[in-house]
Amino acid sequence: MDITPSRLIFHELIGLVADVVEATNPTLKNIHGKVVDETKNMIIVQTKAGQSMVPKKDTTFVFQIPARFSGKHAERYVKVNGNLLLSQPENRTKNIRKIRMR
Repeated sequence: MDITPSRLIFHELIGLVADVVEATNPTLKNIHGKVVDETKNMIIVQTKAGQSMVPKKDTTFVFQIPARFSGKHAERYVKVNGNLLLSQPENRTKNIRKIRMR
């Protein structure tokens, strides 16, 4: 299934490249790396310096969608308010099915 910008918040984030562009904690800004894990409130990003735990709340991320998942010939970048991701990942991915049934 293609990952579109409008449906990104319903998909698995592990494996995507992420950038932190805004955060209430200034030390978290400009973190760049691959998402290696996700909890209800945190995204764990593997950077060159090691793993960084980034809270979802009040943080803005830019996720890179590889061309093979976006259905396009080029990768796409999607800016996401972390507050939209605040839920358990397994529940968030199930929510897209509920929306389709409406």
